Amino acid sequence: MTLVDRLGRPLGSLRISVTDRCNLRCTYCMPEKEYVWLPRASLLSFEEIVALARVFAGLGVEKVRLTGGEPLQRAELPVLVEMLAGVAGIRELALTTNGVLLADRAADLHAAGLGRLTVSLDTLKADRFRALAGRDALPQVLAGIEAARSVGFVGIKIDTVVLRGDNDDEIGDLVAFGREMKAEVRFIEYMDVGGATRWSEEKVTSRAAILAAIAARFGEVKPLGGRGSAPAERWELADGTTFGIIASTTEPFCGACDRGRITADGMWLQCLYARAGLDLRGPLRDGKSGDELAALLTTAWRGRADRGAEERLHAANREVLIPVSALKKDPHLEMHTRGG
Repeated sequence: MTLVDRLGRPLGSLRISVTDRCNLRCTYCMPEKEYVWLPRASLLSFEEIVALARVFAGLGVEKVRLTGGEPLQRAELPVLVEMLAGVAGIRELALTTNGVLLADRAADLHAAGLGRLTVSLDTLKADRFRALAGRDALPQVLAGIEAARSVGFVGIKIDTVVLRGDNDDEIGDLVAFGREMKAEVRFIEYMDVGGATRWSEEKVTSRAAILAAIAARFGEVKPLGGRGSAPAERWELADGTTFGIIASTTEPFCGACDRGRITADGMWLQCLYARAGLDLRGPLRDGKSGDELAALLTTAWRGRADRGAEERLHAANREVLIPVSALKKDPHLEMHTRGG
């Protein structure tokens, strides 16, 4: 029997953060000078991550995505990939990375059984990359994408957060870059979650504006169906080039969301906007059996009614969601801890 929440949404996919650390400081995610980090002793071991993945797979999860922070900062990550690739029921194993460390790790990740790869890239201009990400690392990211292609990754996705006045003039160039790399670019609206302490509606480039920019450069775009529970709507150009748009801010898709998220220290969040989660590390380390953990997860998911992005859409005087003072008290509220 399919496990569904109060709104009829199944539990189908899981995002697992392996670290809250990141080697970039992107303005839309980590714009502050100082952060409170999760204690290293609290982070789940690989064995604990796999144990939880098995329980989730037994409840219907078929898709697992590794995230961070920046997941490639977690030592020996290919070992975890190989372990997860062997979990029965998981048919899609993916990873999202900023690409800075990818060139040296792509081959090992592919050999370990990683199926899908998403690389974050917000600009093709070196000076702009430095301004948006706080580091001169564009050559490393581009080398990482090329390395991933050369070792055999196919269907690579490139995630671009579009900020009005910062990189919205590169939308067409990024589509062209994706075509050249045989990768699909997914444009993401600037979201007011977690650590987006400088968010404002004025900085959001909407789905409609993104489509207009692409149509102005490439001509008519055709929508592709079959979205299901995926976060991105997909579109196609006349030459067959495809791209996606994740419109969480202006046109949220809460009604189809089948995702849960586990932080690196074992907190299960049922919505990216959730103010609190369910501690799984404690029961796991207390020796709870797989059946006991499954019962805990089942009860929690059946009670789920989260529609965070839709509630934000209709919020009066929509401003920054969580102030810096609250983030310093609870790092679980940070976007880089939740793994987007």
